[in-house]
Amino acid sequence: MLVLFIRSILIYIVVLLVMRLMGKREIGQLQPFELVISIMIADLAATPIANSGIPITNGIIPIFGLLFMDLLISVGNMKSLKIRKLISGKPSLLIYRGKIDEKVLRKERFTINELQERLRDKDIMNLGDVEYAILETSGQINVIQKPNKRNAIPEDFGIEPEYEGISYDLVIDGVIMYDNLRILNKDYKWLKKEIKKFGYEPEEALIATIDGKGQLFSQKKESK
Repeated sequence: MLVLFIRSILIYIVVLLVMRLMGKREIGQLQPFELVISIMIADLAATPIANSGIPITNGIIPIFGLLFMDLLISVGNMKSLKIRKLISGKPSLLIYRGKIDEKVLRKERFTINELQERLRDKDIMNLGDVEYAILETSGQINVIQKPNKRNAIPEDFGIEPEYEGISYDLVIDGVIMYDNLRILNKDYKWLKKEIKKFGYEPEEALIATIDGKGQLFSQKKESK
């Protein structure tokens, strides 16, 4: 039982390391070759865990072999357009200039109902509002609406919004984010002064953030 427990932990660590090295894509954004490799890794990882008679290296070595293949194909994708088209394919226009392309739908094995469902995922309820619908190589659908159906943006009204920048965490669960303070050219003394305005110490904060405009948000941890 202990051996099985230890084998499970080792396999978990190896798979976690391999998946981290493969990158941070979400499942829905995986290319076909990445999805195949992910499925194979899961199968290889399960075999030595389920059967203690199989040497653990029989699972680990093939997993690293698949990682090598993933990295090799990824480099090929970046270096060669031909390899990219061969391995990942190319995007398809399901709707072109407001018209559904039935030939492309049949080629991609897409039904009208599936197309409507994907569009509803994008908060588009009417096919007539779509100018272009692009089926990406990852299986995701990106949509460009007709000009008169798009949401208005400040540029449409000649408005220039203020620059917002990004937010930085200053405190998370009572832990001071000193690296972020250095990026902002601030120090603990400044942080303590600002958090004091909320009525508690930085170490008592559940969260403290500052946005690009310099506005601070903080919330105190609940007392145990």
